[in-house]
Amino acid sequence: MHFPLLQDILVLLAFSVLIVFLLQKAKLPSILGFLITGAIIGPYGLSLVNAVEEVEVISEIGVILLLFVIGMELSIKKLASMKRTIFIGGFLQVGLTVLIAGSCYYFLGNSWNESVFIGFLFSLSSTAIVLKVFQDRNEMSTLHGRNALAILIFQDIIVVPMMLFTPIIAGESTDVTTSVLTLLFKSVVVIVITILSARYVVPKIMYAVAKTNNKELFLLTTITICFAVAFLTSQAGLSLALGAFMAGLIISESEFSHQATSIILPFRELFISFFFISVGMLLNIEFFFDHIGIILLLVLAVLIIKSSIVALSVAILNYPSRTVLITGLSLFQVGEFAFILSKVGIEYNLLSAETNQYFLAVSIVTMLLTPFVIIFSENISDRFHNTKIAKALTSNSKENTEEIEANMEIDLSNHLVIIGFGINGSNLAKASQFSNIPYVVIEFNAETVKREKANGIPIIFGDATQPHMLETVNLSKARSVVVAISDAEATRTIIRNIRDISQSVYLVVRTRYVKEISDLIAYGADDVIPEEFETSIEIFSRVLHDFLVPENDISEFIDLIRADNYKVFNSKKKLPNTFRSTKIPNVNITCLRINIDSGRILGKTLKDLNIRKEFGINILAIERKDEVIDYIGPNEKLYQNDKLYVSGRQENIEEFHRVLN
Repeated sequence: MHFPLLQDILVLLAFSVLIVFLLQKAKLPSILGFLITGAIIGPYGLSLVNAVEEVEVISEIGVILLLFVIGMELSIKKLASMKRTIFIGGFLQVGLTVLIAGSCYYFLGNSWNESVFIGFLFSLSSTAIVLKVFQDRNEMSTLHGRNALAILIFQDIIVVPMMLFTPIIAGESTDVTTSVLTLLFKSVVVIVITILSARYVVPKIMYAVAKTNNKELFLLTTITICFAVAFLTSQAGLSLALGAFMAGLIISESEFSHQATSIILPFRELFISFFFISVGMLLNIEFFFDHIGIILLLVLAVLIIKSSIVALSVAILNYPSRTVLITGLSLFQVGEFAFILSKVGIEYNLLSAETNQYFLAVSIVTMLLTPFVIIFSENISDRFHNTKIAKALTSNSKENTEEIEANMEIDLSNHLVIIGFGINGSNLAKASQFSNIPYVVIEFNAETVKREKANGIPIIFGDATQPHMLETVNLSKARSVVVAISDAEATRTIIRNIRDISQSVYLVVRTRYVKEISDLIAYGADDVIPEEFETSIEIFSRVLHDFLVPENDISEFIDLIRADNYKVFNSKKKLPNTFRSTKIPNVNITCLRINIDSGRILGKTLKDLNIRKEFGINILAIERKDEVIDYIGPNEKLYQNDKLYVSGRQENIEEFHRVLN
């Protein structure tokens, strides 16, 4: 049986693997490889892929999953904290871009409605590329990362009204009021459903599913929520991507968002690659090279004008100049939703075939340049910082960022990561809290997470075998990690993932059996603590203390055992005499409590009792009401509940003990 789509997917994947591999050798972003792959194998290149529409459908899933993950990494509370940037910064950026781009196109001799539509297209930036690059660079929590996200969210929301207004400006619809009111009503309904679901419905569903400890069921539930909300918003006339973002926000309000993100990420990476390849397929290579001069001039104009507009929109919100410039450079490109919107424009004759090819060429080139511009944005902003334009853009900016950064999450650093919250993990957490050591716990038991979170423990639900969970707790900046779980295979996976992130973090692993020590150390553990022999060491060390073996000798013996990976316990050979007990034959030191409330010893002085002569023992110290009397004079009296530290032969101590009780 022959499947044409399967053949196309094989060609697509094979070319992308080869090209991305070559680009990785040159340390270039993988997004660039996907776009180049699309241009080569697409209908305007080698025409190796015939099912272009099917590939575009698959690519839309990538955009849905991308927005879903973004929503999960945010929360309604965080989103509310960004409302000024979303609505003021986003509105200014879109409004000014539509005005300036539309005016330029209008003065070239085009109609007003075509000009407005061109403004719509160039006002949209690439959510997929910008956020992917920021996530790869761990810059989502920075000021420029949050600003870029806020403006992109506004763009993703405003693209729906743009689609509704396109037939109106094309003269195909006259009932503007009804269209606007319908849009507002649908938006309000979606927001209300999102808030109610986030607070009352989804957390309970996720908790019930997480309690089963079934990873497959958890994955299915997460995917179902994503596509269900996306489908409902699509049916309501809003975009699939907006619905996916709302679904992510709903899950973000539960403690299961980190685990949900970690299991979705591999699927997102696969499908988002299809999206970038499908974008590359749209590029007409012959048209591009025939008009390369004009296209590059347009790209330069877009870079300068759009970056300046974004920077101005952020500067008005009083952000520091460096943040303003980096944000502006990050959002200069034309984004993926513009492609969706362009199809609507072609349908209503607002975009000619030639203009569409110019638009596609400029958009794809700006997308290709985006990773490089973001990578070098810091250097560019530093060079541009003292120019007149930069000062004009940030003339009202407050350079003090303390107030701005106060609303951002405080990143953990120099902290302890505890994986597993069983007996060992919980005791370590208590010790850390007592010692004022910052720590965070990863635990896969939903009930434990819910209970301990209510007790104020910094604990998150998740499977630590997923690299994203380790990144969530900022493992790259941690000082120590303790793996305290009983699953041997999971422990090895966690060690490998930890070492992929950090080679320097101190890694302690708990295991049940000594035979696993060498393997775990080979995987990357610094210290391995086996339960079966550590208990033996503790018991034996206490016995040695009782036999008055010097402390240094005990420590030396314990170090010898551990240094040899506990092999001395399995050895049949006689151990060397590494220490000797104190040579006081038949002498014991013991603590006895006086329990009787009357008798011949209570209230009497030691001089009168003459205990050494009477019982053959010596009283070394007396503990009374938390006070230790270490100098025992002849006039010291004995009282009920006194603790007596005595020395002597065992049989003499036993006789004296009977008198005290």
